Amino acid sequence: MIRLAVLALTTLTGFAGLVYEVTWQRYLAILLGAHSQATALVLGLFLGGLALGYAYFGRLTHQIVVHARTTGRPTRLLVVYGGIECSIGLWALAFPVIFRAVQQISMGLPQPASTWAFAFDAVLCALLVVPPAMLMGGTIPILTQAMARDVEDATRWHAWVYGANALGAFAGALAAGFWLLPGLGLIGCLRAMALLNLVVGVGFVLLDRWAPSIAAGMPDARGRRSRESALAAAAFGVGLAMMTVQTVLVRVGALSLGASQFTFSMVVAVFVLAIAFGSLAVSLPRRLPGWSLVANLWTLLIMLALLYLAIDAAPYAAHVLRSLFRDQAEAFYPYHGSVLLLLLFAVGPAVLLSGACLPLLFHALRRDSSDLGADAGRLYAWNTLGSLAGALVGGYLALYWLDLHHVYRLALLAIALSAALVTARAGLPHTMVLGLVVASGLAIVMLGSWSPERLASGLFRIRQPVVNTFEGPTAFYDSNPDDPLIFYDDDPVQSVTIKERVHPNGFRNTSIATNGKGDGSLLYDYPTMALAALIPAMLAEKAERAFVIGWGTGVSAGELAALESMREVVVAEISPGVIAGAPHFAHGNLDAARNPKVRIQIGDAYRTLLRSDGLFDIILSEPSNPWVQGVEMLFSRELLEASRARLAPGGVHVQWMQLYEIDRPALDLVLRTYLEVFEDVSLWYGVGVDLLILGRKAGAPDLDVQHLVERSAQPDYAAGLERSGIRSVPALLAHELWPSGVLHEAGLTGEIHTLMHPRLSDLAARAFFIGRQTRLPSAARDRAAELGAHRSLLRHYQTTLGRSLNDDERYELVSETCRHRSRECLTLLAWWGRLEPESTRYASVLQTTRTNFGGERDGLVRLDRLARVAALYDVEPSNVDGGDPLLDAKQATDLFYLHYHPAAPFPRQHLEALWRRCAAESEREPDCAAARELAERHLGPIGQSGNGKNSTASVIGHAARPLEVEKP
Repeated sequence: MIRLAVLALTTLTGFAGLVYEVTWQRYLAILLGAHSQATALVLGLFLGGLALGYAYFGRLTHQIVVHARTTGRPTRLLVVYGGIECSIGLWALAFPVIFRAVQQISMGLPQPASTWAFAFDAVLCALLVVPPAMLMGGTIPILTQAMARDVEDATRWHAWVYGANALGAFAGALAAGFWLLPGLGLIGCLRAMALLNLVVGVGFVLLDRWAPSIAAGMPDARGRRSRESALAAAAFGVGLAMMTVQTVLVRVGALSLGASQFTFSMVVAVFVLAIAFGSLAVSLPRRLPGWSLVANLWTLLIMLALLYLAIDAAPYAAHVLRSLFRDQAEAFYPYHGSVLLLLLFAVGPAVLLSGACLPLLFHALRRDSSDLGADAGRLYAWNTLGSLAGALVGGYLALYWLDLHHVYRLALLAIALSAALVTARAGLPHTMVLGLVVASGLAIVMLGSWSPERLASGLFRIRQPVVNTFEGPTAFYDSNPDDPLIFYDDDPVQSVTIKERVHPNGFRNTSIATNGKGDGSLLYDYPTMALAALIPAMLAEKAERAFVIGWGTGVSAGELAALESMREVVVAEISPGVIAGAPHFAHGNLDAARNPKVRIQIGDAYRTLLRSDGLFDIILSEPSNPWVQGVEMLFSRELLEASRARLAPGGVHVQWMQLYEIDRPALDLVLRTYLEVFEDVSLWYGVGVDLLILGRKAGAPDLDVQHLVERSAQPDYAAGLERSGIRSVPALLAHELWPSGVLHEAGLTGEIHTLMHPRLSDLAARAFFIGRQTRLPSAARDRAAELGAHRSLLRHYQTTLGRSLNDDERYELVSETCRHRSRECLTLLAWWGRLEPESTRYASVLQTTRTNFGGERDGLVRLDRLARVAALYDVEPSNVDGGDPLLDAKQATDLFYLHYHPAAPFPRQHLEALWRRCAAESEREPDCAAARELAERHLGPIGQSGNGKNSTASVIGHAARPLEVEKP
């Protein structure tokens, strides 16, 4: 019963330990940055601390046992271990305070060269992570010594302790990724786990009341201590190999399932669960054959080799599974549960064998020594040092020169050498062992390479069955060809793919993808990438120095560097592979990489920006989608505050935000966070669903449309706009969605996204599962509508002209809008048709829209609504007699809310007249009053009530008038 209680508490320590590891990694990414160098370092520090703990507590356990034997007193090992658990909990409670102090030290000292700055911060991180990791290293040696009844029982009990701890880690991996971090935040997770550690610590102290007789009954620890170098080397090799394999499979999981935090959590969870099962399996036989360790290692090598052969089919298998669950929100957990089972089926057998290795190594070691705690500590220290080497070399350094399949082969070689060592130790002749090593090495070298086309196919974005989905990978890829691959690199951060298709007109559409997810192309994304650079450059007070987050295709950096006034463009790019592939885009980005104005820095954007010199007129952030793990940092309040602090007076920060594969809660979280930092925010768009969020500091002068017009006429700006497909000022101003100040009045309330409480990655990844496109909230709310109409640059442009837009200008405005934005297209078509119904240019745009979007009803632009939207421009509704007043009012309100455009606002009196008519029918008055109240929650006050009661004055003023009331 006592042993069951110990195992239950050990399971809880494994749970807390994994949650700590994930939480500390997020913490230290704030200090070191989110790039692979930092991730490898944090993992290395954690594993290094564990290794030190295993070795230290192994020796300490031996000393405690010897002292107890000498004095005749109980060992009280469970009291010692309870104190260790309580110490971990106290450290976790103090961690946020210690971290803030370390962060202030890091930022307060003069910044040396980047390498030395990183080394100094690494030392600070070691002070944060190594002490608690050392304490965690006491679990295996202390509990193995404390609770084993005798030497023969030690193997079984040791396997139980190791397995129980791993089972807890499995639950911790899933809980941290799916619930705890987004729900509690970093500080909340630390507090919860600290409480758990304190409870567990007290539990072990209480158990010691009944356990001393067991601990005291251990055999004499003065037996011969054998220095089993072969077993230690094998433990090191297994640790190196399996950490390397885990790193590779995490990347393969990202390529197959998408690089979300859920993918990472599931791969890690499968590893620790299979390790737990493998360890527990060792405890089942009453006696273990002498050849079990040798057989286990050679079988592990074979299983990993078989897994190698199946790896490049993983994206196809994931697509088949994904197509069964489709894009329904209620399928989220069933799908991820199925993924977990699929991973267990595919990866579990090999990892299970690896989980059995350490208990079997311990079994081989303990036969020569009764010093169980010290032996377990040394063995696990070597294994953990191997894992550390796997994290630093296999998970980071090797990927600078090798691709994933090469790194996996190195892991196979490490297993082969480990198997050879224990085989030689078992007495097999050295010539036969050498033959086994040579044969294994040749077989490993002869393994075929993985197909980069298949690995990087990005099938995780296809949520429905397509041609030959269920016909096998060969038939599937043959019937669904992709663009030809011209570059592939597995770098330490991500897998980078560049594809190119030459069109019949000779245009080369070159595109880039990271971890299978497309991040830009010279054909479809060029306008967004160019406008993301040109719009802030035209709106900033000056455009002399820019900071660009993310190289991508290099278009934005190239457009900025092409401006005559620009002196320097600093680019922070996290991926070496992206820079290695940059020459393939030179023909489409003005050869940006070789422009002397452009300075590329490889590293994390947050760290690079914090340590940058001087101020910037433009800071441009072009991250991938926020569901991608690590990207959420670029949307955090902390990064935005760092950007704001480095903006020059009159400078502009712009963020590219994709509106596909995301939902409104995630979008609202991003917008609320932006509003938390910048006092002046406006929204523009690039290509359709690509949102550009522009932020400026308080005190910046009002946006000057004349300034924009003058810059757009300059040859360098005009050339950039021409490359973006913009040939007039109205076409450029069509890209303004929400003028300055509108977002602040949109009524967005709620939580924000911070590095200390990373909500966005969870929200965005859940939205990615469904994969639908979201849209902005409406700008029709009272104060927002007023500001939108007042600050619309298009309306100000007409003021500078001293006239309304002519027919050609309207054509440029509306046709540009209809190329990209369906809602705004319908609104501007309705507005233009109301003003100039006989215009041939209007008829041309209408016909083009009908042709491009598929007719009256089925197209993206719902032309069947055109007449009803156009009717909203009438101050007094017409032709409403005989209809249902409540239905008319509700439908008109819905259209008003959906299609409101700040540059062409509807008169609010239209809705007031409809609701007044509804209320005039006494039998429907209660229903009308309730429906109107609901409408005003979204729109604000609509106007005077029909019966004079509860009258509400309109607050819209000039926004009640359309852009043009009469023909020019």
